[in-house]
Amino acid sequence: MLAYILRRLLLIIPTLFGILIINFIIVQAAPGGPVEQMIAKLEGFEGATARIGGGGSEVSVAGSSYRGAQGLDPALIKEIERQYGFDKSAPERLWIMIKNYARFDFGESFFRNASVTGLILEKMPVSISLGLWSTLIMYLVSIPLGIAKAMRHGSAFDVWTSSAIVVGYAVPAFLFAILLIVLFAGGSYLDWFPLRGLTSNNFAELSLAGKVADYFWHLALPVTALVIGNFATLTLLTKNSFLDEIGKQYVITAKAKGLSPRRVLYGHVFRNAMLLVVAGFPAAFIGIFFTGSLLVEVIFSLDGLGLMSFEAAINRDYPVVFGTLFIFTLVGLVVKLIGDLTYTLVDPRIDFESRKH
Repeated sequence: MLAYILRRLLLIIPTLFGILIINFIIVQAAPGGPVEQMIAKLEGFEGATARIGGGGSEVSVAGSSYRGAQGLDPALIKEIERQYGFDKSAPERLWIMIKNYARFDFGESFFRNASVTGLILEKMPVSISLGLWSTLIMYLVSIPLGIAKAMRHGSAFDVWTSSAIVVGYAVPAFLFAILLIVLFAGGSYLDWFPLRGLTSNNFAELSLAGKVADYFWHLALPVTALVIGNFATLTLLTKNSFLDEIGKQYVITAKAKGLSPRRVLYGHVFRNAMLLVVAGFPAAFIGIFFTGSLLVEVIFSLDGLGLMSFEAAINRDYPVVFGTLFIFTLVGLVVKLIGDLTYTLVDPRIDFESRKH
């Protein structure tokens, strides 16, 4: 097991930097980089001074003679390129980025006047809160429901719950979020839950119990929207996985030996059927953690990693784009490894040491 873990950890390094290199090449082809955006902003002003880059440097610009058809002073353009690091060739920029990222130095944001590491740490609690609680509740609901549907396949319970699941699958999470706001956050009916933020303004003044209650009070609606919008796939996956195992010969043999249905289900079927469900955990967690919550973050004014990454991509804030990509990829690879190791908890017969590749 230890040798397998070490091999997987070593494979994370080339995978991580391979993804960074591919995305770096793609980004170079995208029009409208930070230099172009700053030039476009400067061409819209007649002032004498422009603030450039995350470092807050100021460059003196002459009057209107450099505007319009004549463009900007070439010296100013060179200074803008230097501030953003575009005075170097693409291979040089890539090599500098790889060296810095190997030390977990993600640099400074072009437009937020803050370090990328500080921004990630600032936004992380929101994304962790949404991803962790949504995934946990989704599994706690979907697995028992999927097992119950498999055991009652074809019954009225199965038909009615399938109808509800189809609705949950068809309607995206952000529409459920809007509906919950209309119903419970002062939209048109009840005003039971807050509309924005992860905590109240007086959070620091509350007792420990009050802080916990306030935290979950703010999370109730966004987490509910994410769970409703994402539990359908896991429920059907669990049901079909159990149905597939229930029809196998070893289950028929166990029943013929007189074992109780509960003993057959949890003693024989469960560990085999759950392998497929466990395999989907990393994808479910990462999906909600980083991408699935973007619109929900916007709707509930939750300033998390998803929203920050989206804004960075729109604004061509490359340090934030690549910094968050690095963190997303690293966390995804580690969670995938954890998901593989979880197999051994469900079925101890799995032996990773025997795997050579």
